Amino acid sequence: MAEPDVPGDLKKTPLYDLHIELGARMVPFAGYEMPVQYPSGIMNEHLHTRAEAGLFDVSHMGQAILHGPDHETTARALEALVPSNMLELGRGRQRYTVLLNGEGGIVDDLMVTRPLAEARDGQLLLVVNASRKDIDYPLLKAGLPENVRLEILEDRALIAVQGPSAVEVVAAHAPAAADLAFMTGDFMEFDGISCHIARAGYTGEDGVEMSVPAGAAEPIARALLADERVKPIGLGARDSLRLEAGLCLYGHDLDETTSPVEGAITFAMQKRRREEGGFPGAERIQAELRDGPGRLRIGLKLEGRAPAREGAEIRLPDGPTVGTVTSGGFAPSLGAPIAMGYVAAEHAAVGTKLNLVVRGKDLPAEVVDMPFVPHRYYRKPKTS
Repeated sequence: MAEPDVPGDLKKTPLYDLHIELGARMVPFAGYEMPVQYPSGIMNEHLHTRAEAGLFDVSHMGQAILHGPDHETTARALEALVPSNMLELGRGRQRYTVLLNGEGGIVDDLMVTRPLAEARDGQLLLVVNASRKDIDYPLLKAGLPENVRLEILEDRALIAVQGPSAVEVVAAHAPAAADLAFMTGDFMEFDGISCHIARAGYTGEDGVEMSVPAGAAEPIARALLADERVKPIGLGARDSLRLEAGLCLYGHDLDETTSPVEGAITFAMQKRRREEGGFPGAERIQAELRDGPGRLRIGLKLEGRAPAREGAEIRLPDGPTVGTVTSGGFAPSLGAPIAMGYVAAEHAAVGTKLNLVVRGKDLPAEVVDMPFVPHRYYRKPKTS
């Protein structure tokens, strides 16, 4: 078990002073001092993001670049470590994937973007979880061939702007952002500052994630917050938003024992990779794809108002324990408690009645489809 964060050891993001100025309550998170909420509170922050636009400091995440002589070389090097099709990733496209261990367990989930510019052929941009940087980077370096290298970006900040107004707000400063489709990204200027902006995020809403020079993070954040549609949002609402969207949080819903099949994220494994294998733990994962896994991640909606938290037992109505909650809380958009967890596969069907143990009491719940709140990612209209 990791040692708890010690205040004197905590790092600060480039937006730390701005968080303090805005009245944030700061907490230790993944080795950083991070804002958990602002004076308006988590509920208001959550609902504002769904209605307008929220600004999130995600600069604690790890940013890096894989450099190789050409796209095929770099893509195949990464494919040796992940189960996704990187070879056919188009220019300017972004893909969600997972690093795997030899047993097919998930070491981390991450975002990979192939730059749009031909001059950057052979590069892949990576964003990894803050709590896993010290594990991911050595794993990547050890698994790469000699002609592909990892460059860790220590001088970048990452700002997410999420919500129905997010792209319009950002495009007032970076017009090219308006032309991005979901899960695409490109280098562009924000008020004359060179940034990489991708149309993506982890709230289920339309929005962008902006990789910016660390020294420019505060001016950019202030420019965005000057628009009355944008409010600062802390970790509390970020968590409730991603839970409503049915999205996994590493270390809770995914870990080194969990396979992509168990985690219900097989969308990250394209057909060629499923069939060919060639990634760590392929034997286990291909067997689970063929025969079904022993357990599955499910969504649960609880009766009443009391939420079930991580670690709560999941039981059958007649008593036996069949699983455990990995994420849970109250869903502000629904006005009801929801949860995700793992159960034996035979109890994972939508409509299955289960009980969650909260403070020693069995609370009725039902397996439901995810996401709990529909995604509103932007899709470009098809042209005839």
